[in-house]
Amino acid sequence: MKSSRDVLIQTNKMDAAAIFYEKVLGFKVIERSEQLIGFETGSFRLFIDKGESYGPVFEFYIPNLEQAKRTLVENGCRIEVEDPKVPCCYLRDPFGLIFNLAEKKNPK
Repeated sequence: MKSSRDVLIQTNKMDAAAIFYEKVLGFKVIERSEQLIGFETGSFRLFIDKGESYGPVFEFYIPNLEQAKRTLVENGCRIEVEDPKVPCCYLRDPFGLIFNLAEKKNPK
């Protein structure tokens, strides 16, 4: 596994979140749609996703999604949400960290 620079949070208050992160904190918008707003913060990119909050979600690149899910679940992780259309696969590890798995054949 290798981490991406992306951290995701979720909210149903997209307009308020956009104003806070863009105007109050001064982050540059790098992506904007009805469902997602992305900001460049410097060391990481922050994405606001419309929906129920899971708290901060980190992202890890893996070469094989199905194999990684199987291994992680066998070792105490729990799938929180999965939607191949997005795509997203949020897991909670045994110690409380929530992360997304993103399949990338050659993570660098």
